[in-house]
Amino acid sequence: MSQLQDPIKDGIKRGWKVYGGPLPAAPDNITCDVAIIGTGAGAGVTAELLAKAGLKVVLVEEGPLKSSSDFNQKESEAYPSLYQESAARKTADKAINILQGRCVGGSTTVNWTSSFRTPAATLKFWQEKYGLKDYSVESLAPYFAQAERRLNIQPWLVTPNENNDLLRRGAAKLGIASSAISRNVKACWNLGSCGLGCPTNAKQSMLVTTIPAALDQGAQLLTETSAQRFELSNGRVISLICKPLTAGKSGSSAAQTIRIKAKHFVLAGGAINSPGVLLRSGAPDPHGRLGERTFLHPVVMSSAIFDQKVEAWNGAPQSVYTDHFLETQPVDGPIGYKLEAPPLHPVIFASTVPGMGQGQHDLLKSFPHNHTLLALLRDGFHDEAPGGKVKLRGDGSAVLDYPLTDFVMEGGRRALLSMMEIQFAAGARQVLPLHEMARSYTTWNEARDAVNALPMKPMLTKVVSAHVMGGCGLAATERQGVVRPDGVHWQIDNLSVHDGSIFPTSIGANPQLSVYGAVNRLAQGLAKRLTGQDVTLG
Repeated sequence: MSQLQDPIKDGIKRGWKVYGGPLPAAPDNITCDVAIIGTGAGAGVTAELLAKAGLKVVLVEEGPLKSSSDFNQKESEAYPSLYQESAARKTADKAINILQGRCVGGSTTVNWTSSFRTPAATLKFWQEKYGLKDYSVESLAPYFAQAERRLNIQPWLVTPNENNDLLRRGAAKLGIASSAISRNVKACWNLGSCGLGCPTNAKQSMLVTTIPAALDQGAQLLTETSAQRFELSNGRVISLICKPLTAGKSGSSAAQTIRIKAKHFVLAGGAINSPGVLLRSGAPDPHGRLGERTFLHPVVMSSAIFDQKVEAWNGAPQSVYTDHFLETQPVDGPIGYKLEAPPLHPVIFASTVPGMGQGQHDLLKSFPHNHTLLALLRDGFHDEAPGGKVKLRGDGSAVLDYPLTDFVMEGGRRALLSMMEIQFAAGARQVLPLHEMARSYTTWNEARDAVNALPMKPMLTKVVSAHVMGGCGLAATERQGVVRPDGVHWQIDNLSVHDGSIFPTSIGANPQLSVYGAVNRLAQGLAKRLTGQDVTLG
């Protein structure tokens, strides 16, 4: 792919101010108007808007700066370089594996491009339970529309690959409606390797859109640099203390301390990391909300084998979904779930399916014929699905403690049954619910009876997540949340939080567009307060 243009390398040649890792070392002391922690969905939107308003912006990213020249569709290179904890981040009890980005662009660099506006039922719940009166479908619509134009988010009209079409066909046979998923791509090659970094720059991630726009406006970017803590005094952030994670050029050292002073600070490190920074800083938390109500959309999966080849690694990774099992449940009733068809790549597949010995050998041998469905469980809407809590380990790193309650796991059982029935309806030869005590079943009746008898317990049931939300929740009162409806911390005047950690529940859909839309409004408001200027995205 080396013949393709690399906008990151081109920008550095043009004189972008980028420091850390293999690039020049950052100065020990930096002064700016706004310091932003993170470079993902919330940070990227905020950086573009604030830089456009003429503010001097500094971005701090823990991960490396990788670009299309580095993305070669190899799992062995992508996971260690682009993901938190080499794509092996786990909850405290190791019961849930969490895929989360750790690179410039954050999870937008490695996600599967699925783009949904925040569902109306979710916004209604926030209005009623958290007093977020301005978070309505109507009030957010123009901000979503701007983000969709900026990031080329639109329905994917290409014929779905077999992996996704099996979901559509199976659901249709059962009278279940399905729809196309909107994607943030432009001139997509339909390669299917979105989760490994886009080698053609088709995915309109923060890496190729808002971050370059901010850098072109004079923003500075510190890569491979960890935001350690805020220095706080009298209800304000005085400075941000950072540490380089690797020694770079110009004599930099991992022992270096970087101090950033700014008029305003924006925390956008993602749920888990954003609460972690505040916890390390000793941020005020008078009502015990910090790190609480952190959500994952816990995911359970069903794997099926078809006679025909599925080749689930080819083509747009997620292009069909059904919300039937969300829309037939009240938000505060039995936990509902969204169904999608994820892409499959060898390492992720082999590390996710259960079994050993001959059984695992046979399953891996069937890889080209394998089809998997996943269910995103909508946590946060019921007292028995309160999410988890971000805590600090002894070394100061953040970890999520997420108890899987019986209420959540019974939702997982219903989701497994739904997915298996759809797969059999689509013509599956055999279906395997991903559970340590399950086996492959060849009829729907056999599978249904077996899953109804399974103990739905953590560690036995395979549970994963790629959607981390909450921990710094929005609320109309400080007793209910960490940040105000305008994104400013309730107790720290010059600190805003602009990422998925502000959501008071899970979204009930892939969250990237929810971050773009909500943060677009928050960042425009912040730019107006800091400069008096009206700016819009794009």
